[in-house]
Amino acid sequence: MAEERIPKRSEVPVEFTWALEDIYPTDEAWREDLKKMQAMPGRVKAFKGRLGENGEVLLEFLRVGDEISVLADSLGNYAQRRSDEDTANPFYQGMIGQLETAFVELNAAGSFETPEIIAIDEEKLEGFYKAVPELELYRRNLDRVRRKKEHILSDAEERILAMTGELTSAPENIYSMFSDADLRFPDAVDKDGKAHQVTHGSYIPLVQDSDRVLRKSAFESMYSTYGSFRNTCASTLSAQIKSVQFYAKARKYPSSLAAALEANEVPVEVYTNLIEAVHENMNYMYDYVQLRKELMGLDELHFYDLYTPIVSDFDMKISFEEAKETVLKALAPMGEDYLAILREGFDNRWIDVYENEGKTSGAYSAGARVHPYVLLNHKDTLNCMFTIAHEMGHAIHSYLSNRNQPVAYSDYVIFVAEVASTCNEALLMQYLLKNTSDKKEKAYLINYFLEQFRTTLYRQTMFAEFELKINELAAEGEALTAEVMCDIYKELNRLYFGDGIVLDEEISLEWARIPHFYYDYYVYQYATGYSAAIALSQRILTEGEPAVKDYIRFLSGGCSTDPISLLKIAGVDMSTTKPVTDALKLFGELIGQMRELF
Repeated sequence: MAEERIPKRSEVPVEFTWALEDIYPTDEAWREDLKKMQAMPGRVKAFKGRLGENGEVLLEFLRVGDEISVLADSLGNYAQRRSDEDTANPFYQGMIGQLETAFVELNAAGSFETPEIIAIDEEKLEGFYKAVPELELYRRNLDRVRRKKEHILSDAEERILAMTGELTSAPENIYSMFSDADLRFPDAVDKDGKAHQVTHGSYIPLVQDSDRVLRKSAFESMYSTYGSFRNTCASTLSAQIKSVQFYAKARKYPSSLAAALEANEVPVEVYTNLIEAVHENMNYMYDYVQLRKELMGLDELHFYDLYTPIVSDFDMKISFEEAKETVLKALAPMGEDYLAILREGFDNRWIDVYENEGKTSGAYSAGARVHPYVLLNHKDTLNCMFTIAHEMGHAIHSYLSNRNQPVAYSDYVIFVAEVASTCNEALLMQYLLKNTSDKKEKAYLINYFLEQFRTTLYRQTMFAEFELKINELAAEGEALTAEVMCDIYKELNRLYFGDGIVLDEEISLEWARIPHFYYDYYVYQYATGYSAAIALSQRILTEGEPAVKDYIRFLSGGCSTDPISLLKIAGVDMSTTKPVTDALKLFGELIGQMRELF
């Protein structure tokens, strides 16, 4: 029998659920707005062949686009958040399906937009701006479209690409249903023979446990299950990579990496420089692996030993209420205006707190225009307190961007997204370290800080390198079988962790449980974001109000300029390797501090 039963959605107290009624009071209200969205293709088609007529027509079309964006925000957030509450609920799966169909039809109807905007003569467009001053608001967006001229196809070809939306989103949808809704794991067993339920939400707490028998059992439960479906997982991920390759080739990009990064206006060198900088600093990771092995007193270090705290006889149990109070204190350097937004989120059900049957795993923030929504699977651990700080960083970033930018520029790009979240985590860590005199607690916290570097900077860079390698193989026509992916992943673990750890065979399957590989070159941004956040948190703590003002300007910037320029406003230059190298240097210093405590 499992240690603790996971409740059904209907059993969760309302105060621990998010207030989706703030978007729509009922499902019927959602359906009424869906009808409006389903009518939008007709409105959009009315502009076909007319965008180059004059500035008034172009402005009207762009304002219709803003209207669609606002409507899509509400429809998408309500349907997806409802589905994520219980991924096995077919009703909300059906709502998502209806919405996806509407979006595909809308994209097909508007496939003329980019070709027509590109076709407008430069002198003519400048005349539009002069004749219709309100059009100036959209200049940056129009410039971004026009810069992609060499990658835009004919009207007919663009329409065909738009119609592939449902097909190419299938791999991610299939994986989500398989991994979150259908997959079940055997119970893990501790040293006393007691069973513990293994879920996506409980897995990390189980491998953090001081009971090595339980850690190993949970590790084997997770990966033996994915191993049973390795060919299914490989086929699904291969289909995802093929869709990414298809779009890159269709749009004449030199690589899928170039295509993905251009969408966020990020130079390819930022990605490759990250991998290079981490490779040049592998010695710190090898030192950390050796330190962990020594302090845990192990003859052999295994991958199921990586997450448990080195300080084995110290634990921090932190309730959700305690975690919120500590986060508020830790973020005090951000100023009262920032804290007021944080309190509003805590007090008005922006957060869905605890795990329930079928609830999507992990944690995220969704920046709805009415207010952000945060999904947690809180477990009263130190890690979960950091997750609150992390996701509320995302939430406040969305809140400020939505309220300070027009619709056209309110949605910031992914590259800067992880900066706000990780900066909050860094401030929380500095607060905790400053406010303890207990040697064991300090060691526990430094260990946690070290783990943030390992899991965010090193591990996410390893993920990024894996994603790059399988994309490169696919581009060369190689088959992405389970064996190929496992071999690549195993060798990357050997490179990133060195000889100080036993290369458990199960770890070669870890790629199969990482949903981010379906997000198209997403993971590297955790590592770059972490590096930027370390720099910004240090500046906030040392310089105070001027640094906070710059940082708030960054958070309020949306996508009003490119992400590299936005981060320069905040005080960090991600066009160089310096933030990554400096962050890794701090990692090395923390290893030294940990050694001094023992």
